[in-house]
Amino acid sequence: MDITKFVGESRDAAFLLGDHSTYRAQLSRRLRTVQKKLGRATPKNAKYAAKAGVTAGDVGQNIEFLHILLLTSERAWAHAMAMKASHSKDNADKNITGSTRQHIVSRLHRATQVAQQIVDLVTQTGTSGASDTDVLEAKAYRYALAGAAEFEKQAEGIKASNASPQRWNTCLADFSAARVIYSALLKATQKDLFKEVLAGTTDPSIRYAAYQSRIPRTVGVPSIAKRFFPKDEAELVKAVQALDSAALDEDAAASTHTQINWRGRDANIVDAAIGQALVSVDTASTVLDKSTAASCKDRANAYDDILIASQDAVDATRRAIEELEKEGAEEGDARMQDLRVTSLAMNYDLISWRVGRNRVLIGADDGLTFPPNPPQKPRRPRKDGKEWTEREEPTGRKLARLRERIALYDAILQSIDSIKELRGAARDTGFISELDGQRAYFQALKCLHLSHAYAFLSTPKEALALCNRALSLSSQATSAPRPLTSASSGARKLEVTEKQSQQLKQKLENLTSHYRGVVALSQLFANSDTASQAGLTNAAPVVERLNEYPASGSVDLKNLVTWPPKLKPVPVKPLFLDVAWNYVEYPGHAPAKQAPEPAKTESEGAKPEKQAPKKGWFSFGR
Repeated sequence: MDITKFVGESRDAAFLLGDHSTYRAQLSRRLRTVQKKLGRATPKNAKYAAKAGVTAGDVGQNIEFLHILLLTSERAWAHAMAMKASHSKDNADKNITGSTRQHIVSRLHRATQVAQQIVDLVTQTGTSGASDTDVLEAKAYRYALAGAAEFEKQAEGIKASNASPQRWNTCLADFSAARVIYSALLKATQKDLFKEVLAGTTDPSIRYAAYQSRIPRTVGVPSIAKRFFPKDEAELVKAVQALDSAALDEDAAASTHTQINWRGRDANIVDAAIGQALVSVDTASTVLDKSTAASCKDRANAYDDILIASQDAVDATRRAIEELEKEGAEEGDARMQDLRVTSLAMNYDLISWRVGRNRVLIGADDGLTFPPNPPQKPRRPRKDGKEWTEREEPTGRKLARLRERIALYDAILQSIDSIKELRGAARDTGFISELDGQRAYFQALKCLHLSHAYAFLSTPKEALALCNRALSLSSQATSAPRPLTSASSGARKLEVTEKQSQQLKQKLENLTSHYRGVVALSQLFANSDTASQAGLTNAAPVVERLNEYPASGSVDLKNLVTWPPKLKPVPVKPLFLDVAWNYVEYPGHAPAKQAPEPAKTESEGAKPEKQAPKKGWFSFGR
């Protein structure tokens, strides 16, 4: 039946074009269309006659009967929300009281009644044909509307100071039941639709009602929902546990982080939303560690879940800081200090995961080696039946791959620079020194890849200069201090180990020596004319004059081979065609025997044969 999907799509389609008033008008038109289709509409200029109520059998035969009830309930809800939004525009600084408040509560109560009717019909699974998931969706929809009605009842006017906070318990119970059901459905179906419902109205309403009930902010929304869930309804509890066995386990909801350690300092988690986000980060990190993806792209895609969880933790910390600032908390407040430390740690963790994803895309060794791509043969066979020959990767493709890696290095360097701009990072000189060492490491790798590009373009001087620059940066990365604490996860992040820095430095030392030799050879080749004028008898290299004994008794070691090698013809033995072999009798070679010609009959007669005159050399025509 997809009750949640039907309601969600209807609301989204209406809110793209307008507000709740637009949604209400659309629902009225759709409701009229469905009633006409089912023959339940009152004709024009006819007296209204009450129609029979919708039964479970009607719903089982035609789903449109269920849509009538859903459209009716949604129209009442949209009317209440439209009145509330209209008052917010006109009197934003005043509370909704009097008849307006009563009208809003009345419309929500009407929506709840229709939703209860839907639950009664859907519960008759044998007649209506509904599944257990449909029953849970209907109950969650009813609880959400009931919670909204109780929310408006308790939110009217300014209550006295001695008002009991327990007056919000009914609202919390309704919204908690809706949240637990939607959470179980989300875990069972993995549909983002239920996640949007939770983040849109359910969780914010529970948080506000908990605040009015004097519940500390350190208690998370899942813990509140499980505490106020109506456990006296045995059928509902059984149905929820069938989808998620841990849906009502309060110990699992309470197992959130209470402290966070940042460079030897422990900061308290003052908001439960941050602790829940950290639990999600740990869960995603565990999944990432167990990932067995083969290709770099698949391993990089495995970082998406942990990046989303880390971003949620950063957003939760930012919202908590904004709430404290609205309350007028000073920077010296212990809660604000803990949140500042938590914010720095959460942002650093998020950027570290981003850098780790880029490092995975670069390669297994951070791009220290640049192996050629394996040659790819065309799928179609050749027309002549022969196999395709393997060709070396073109220089253009090599440069394109280098360009992609350099773009990833630029992204990593920008991420490290953004860490330095975080609030509280600049004051920690040791932390900045660590970041400088890590930045030098990745900048050295970037210079290394640029030197590869110049080497492919046959410009060894530029390649040597960049390689020498990378060598100096790698020395800086090797001498930089290391992080105080190692990463808890085995997946790649921003941290660079000492072994990786040493390997990079050794690689650059060898490559620098190689480029120096190449540059020296190119310079000797460029000065060959000068060398020939200095007294050499022949400007040809020694390898081409091995049959000559040096007159002066010494060999010019600066002109051993031609560098760089050039394309030139190579002398080979000439090819002769002995065409006279077929006509000249050589000793020891017997002439070929010719087959006897068949005798001609008398009937055929003897025809004179005319021989063609011989032309050209050895009777070959020209």
